Amino acid sequence: MDLYGDERLDYLLADESMQIIQSPTAFSFSLDAVLLAHFARIPIKRGKILDLCTGNAVIPLLLSKRTAAKITGVEIQERIYEMGKRSIELNGLSEQIGMIHGDLKEMLPILGHSTFDVVTCNPPYFPTPASTEHNENKYLTIARHEVYCTLEDVVKACKLHVRPGGKVAMVHRPGRLVDIITLFRKYRLEPKRVRLVYPRKDREANILLIEGVRDGKADLKLLPPLYIYEADGSYTEEAEDIIYGT
Repeated sequence: MDLYGDERLDYLLADESMQIIQSPTAFSFSLDAVLLAHFARIPIKRGKILDLCTGNAVIPLLLSKRTAAKITGVEIQERIYEMGKRSIELNGLSEQIGMIHGDLKEMLPILGHSTFDVVTCNPPYFPTPASTEHNENKYLTIARHEVYCTLEDVVKACKLHVRPGGKVAMVHRPGRLVDIITLFRKYRLEPKRVRLVYPRKDREANILLIEGVRDGKADLKLLPPLYIYEADGSYTEEAEDIIYGT
């Protein structure tokens, strides 16, 4: 498998059964993606899963360990899309996982309406800064800030492509919880599960996991908090199981 520029091969799982192409300047996945892949409820044997803002296909690759369903990833940045495509080929998963290079706002002619059982998304978290505040690295600016898509664009796309009764799972920042719930309900995605993730027990939550069901009935469950680190800096038992056992 060819690597370009500063790309490297990393093991994605503790058992070293899967590798992924990463780049420190273009894209490297974070804990958020691992947590979302674990949090999402997905079909096991059949069905269709869509991952928006897929990056280097880390979430489709992780989900493939849990399901035989077909998975499609959508990524707008061409270089990162190519990294994901090559990672899928590297792991022999081209029959199960497909990649699309394009804008999530323009996927209707390609993906169709209401065609997926589950949609997952790890979107940009932050409103678009002024051009003078942009990171010098354009890849990081696009991945982190709402340059090409707003939170509403993301929620609208999730609703457009998930079937009635299907699930949408998203990872975001706790500070956007009210915005997310407001937009979920605007687009008929009823919030069903929320879980807050904390670095440690004495810190504020810094990651939000949320799941909605299209056209679902109101019944929100607040799940137990997830703590990542013990006081001594080691992973908690649950976090270690998620990170190394996915």
